[in-house]
Amino acid sequence: MKIKLIPLVLAAMLMTASCGSKAEVSDKTPSGTADVNVTAAEDTATDGQDKSEGEENGAAAFVTSQETAETLIPKEKKTGKAVVHFACAGDNLIHDNIYVEARQEDGSYDFSKCYEPCKKLIEGTDVAVLNQETLVNDAFEPSSFPMFSTPTEVGDAVVDFGFNVISMSNNHVLDKGSVGLISSLDYWDSKDVVHYGAYRDEEDAEKIRVMEVNGVTIAFLGYMEHTNGIFLSDGEPGEVVYIDERDRIERQVRTANELADVVVVSCHYGTEVLNDLNTMQLEFTPKLVEWGADLIIGTQAHALSTCEYLDKPDGGKAFVYYGLGNFLNTMYDADNPDGQYGRAIIGIFGKLDIVKDYDKDGAISFENVKAIPVISHYEGTSWDTMWYNCAVYPYGDYTDEMFSRHMMYQRAGVNRNTLQNYINYIPEEFLAYE
Repeated sequence: MKIKLIPLVLAAMLMTASCGSKAEVSDKTPSGTADVNVTAAEDTATDGQDKSEGEENGAAAFVTSQETAETLIPKEKKTGKAVVHFACAGDNLIHDNIYVEARQEDGSYDFSKCYEPCKKLIEGTDVAVLNQETLVNDAFEPSSFPMFSTPTEVGDAVVDFGFNVISMSNNHVLDKGSVGLISSLDYWDSKDVVHYGAYRDEEDAEKIRVMEVNGVTIAFLGYMEHTNGIFLSDGEPGEVVYIDERDRIERQVRTANELADVVVVSCHYGTEVLNDLNTMQLEFTPKLVEWGADLIIGTQAHALSTCEYLDKPDGGKAFVYYGLGNFLNTMYDADNPDGQYGRAIIGIFGKLDIVKDYDKDGAISFENVKAIPVISHYEGTSWDTMWYNCAVYPYGDYTDEMFSRHMMYQRAGVNRNTLQNYINYIPEEFLAYE
């Protein structure tokens, strides 16, 4: 696996070199250099055929003293298919019940048991994306709603669990201002993950994160609808990109489309604690596809929504999970306008195969698409005490006995029929229990 950060100015050079087709990021970098920097000297691929440096009209051909003759030899044309097993999960929303229970006698935290029941869902995946809804950082003590701060041991736990891509695109990313954001970026920089959706500055926000897996290049972009009315002041470190910055988003998505086989866009949008799509989701999502997005991952509503294929301008198919809902959380959704509770405890774990067909000029398709319901479990004796046994489970494994102990069943009357009303938003062709 290789992770590359591609500045847009260099991306423009690569776009020119590739004559409008998607450019495949080379798997070769000069000896002794870091994989995270891509220059215009790297190979590009057009119509499924690798090109030697300087072969494309207008391409910059640079040779450094560290390069060998081997890097200038065209690679054999590939045939067959490459497959990447992809997974994504919704809001990892760490309330006080969760971190209080996870605190150990020595003051450290252990969150591993919170995720262990879902371990089978992530096994065998190559790329697994998590929306980290709260700031994982060392600068502030743990805190809960409405201004979240989360111990770094949560990050350790989700990485150990198997997530290797972290979206920070959410409305709580500025809960602790610039200091909290930078501290969280420092933490994620220390882990072997790709993270995106929040950045150190404007220059950093213009670097497109690209991961190469099994010969397939995947770009990641993230945008949020708002940050709860909190903004960074001029001159403060930190940068986020809001959904209403349409010109900037279009430019970034179009550039990413030229750089990578697959463009993944995380969108923090939707009406909170409702399953239905709103007007903005229905208007903005097709625009992303028009500009070049292949896979859209929706979060924010704390309630799952539908998912579907969308037609791409090139004749292919994009896919959108409009709302994954929550992953781990102990949210009590008491403010629903229809008086129905329990939406926040049921979410989607998305899984699909990204298939690159070399015999069809590197065409990309999504196969074996699944939307797997998961449920956050927690128990308690009253609303005023800390809850316990906090963990997230595949809903297919969740027994009636476990349900009888759930706080939302005990205190709010949420039952399987209630949750089935929400699960019905998942189209039958994608609904899976594992």
